[in-house]
Amino acid sequence: MTTEPTTSFEPGTLLHDPATDRVGEYQATVGPYALLRPVGGGREWQAAPASLRVATPEQRLSAGVRAANERAGRATWGYAALDRPPLPVADCETCAEVAALRRAAQAASDASAETDADVLMRRHHRAAHGA
Repeated sequence: MTTEPTTSFEPGTLLHDPATDRVGEYQATVGPYALLRPVGGGREWQAAPASLRVATPEQRLSAGVRAANERAGRATWGYAALDRPPLPVADCETCAEVAALRRAAQAASDASAETDADVLMRRHHRAAHGA
């Protein structure tokens, strides 16, 4: 793969814009500017075509991860926010068991198990409590 400058790109090509240090999907050339859209969508920006380079695999991966993290941060799936753990319902044995799993995961600093407990609690809420 080349990182040499070029001014002719196929729509959809992921390019690195050194002026903004961002990776964007090439949309079109309008006048003297190339239009780039952030990976995952968003507001386009203008860049000087001569300064653009085809994004390296590392830059493409980083941009994709950033886009996925932004999508996850906006997702709520009907809950107030996914970054807040679901609360157990009082007098529900299953809720109490899953909450205990989450506390144990927190005590062990096991973020994966903590996330698993949150998923279990949300699934239980939907199935048993209509939330």
